[in-house]
Amino acid sequence: MRITTSQSFDRPSSLMQQLTAKADALQTQIATTKRFTAPSEDAGAYAQLQSLKRASTDASAYSANIDLAQGLLAQADTALGSVETQLQRAQELASKAANDTYSESDRAAIKTELDTIRETLLALANSTDMRGQPMFGGATGDTAYVTNADGSVTYAGEGTPASIPVGDGYSVAPSVTGERAFASADGDIFSVLSALSAALGGEGDTSAAAQTAMAGIAEVQSNVALSRTSIGARAARLDLDAEAVTAADAARETSRATLEDTDIATTTVELQKALTALQATQSSFTKLSSLSLFDYLS
Repeated sequence: MRITTSQSFDRPSSLMQQLTAKADALQTQIATTKRFTAPSEDAGAYAQLQSLKRASTDASAYSANIDLAQGLLAQADTALGSVETQLQRAQELASKAANDTYSESDRAAIKTELDTIRETLLALANSTDMRGQPMFGGATGDTAYVTNADGSVTYAGEGTPASIPVGDGYSVAPSVTGERAFASADGDIFSVLSALSAALGGEGDTSAAAQTAMAGIAEVQSNVALSRTSIGARAARLDLDAEAVTAADAARETSRATLEDTDIATTTVELQKALTALQATQSSFTKLSSLSLFDYLS
């Protein structure tokens, strides 16, 4: 087959253009540290990257929710820990009140301290969380417990605490309701302490009221302990969820880097090969041009 002078020039010229384009592309990959800058350069990798980015966005939202839920549960546990301390002291005072040998002044002192404990417990029951929402108020309401005109305390919350989504199809309640933590068979801890206080003030049999109070306090202590156990279990699960999110993030980053990031060492070698081939082609083309011109002149 006869090769024309035009073909002799076109082929090396086309090869030089290809090598130049390849060298430019490799230099861009090294400079930007990215394997491609447009979806058309690697449609498959680009599609996978978009999927990874969507997963990372979802994971970021879940991670933030996990942090929030952990903080809320820690707040609730701390508050309930303080409740347990108050209940323990109330139980000690109720036990003392059951002793008929105490003087009127002794009973008055117990009554004063019990009233203080009741107010402290009410303040704890009406604690607000880091979002400014009632910690033990359930799903609705500005406060968990309200004080009525006659001095009695009633639960004002409704429903259960709104759960926080922390994973695909999984959410966690950030607290417990006041009904679950502070209730007793006779109502709530506030009515229990009020009844004993009234007896200590001369309204009824102090010893009998103290016995009833001890039973009611013990029941609330049990409820608080169970509530803290439930909160602790949720917090432990969230710790595992947080670790899983971190591990998944690391795996996605590895996948992203494989798809998108430039392998500098390998790409540098490829660039050197392309430049060497380009130089060799340019040298050959120069010689070919000289020969062709000589043939033309002769």
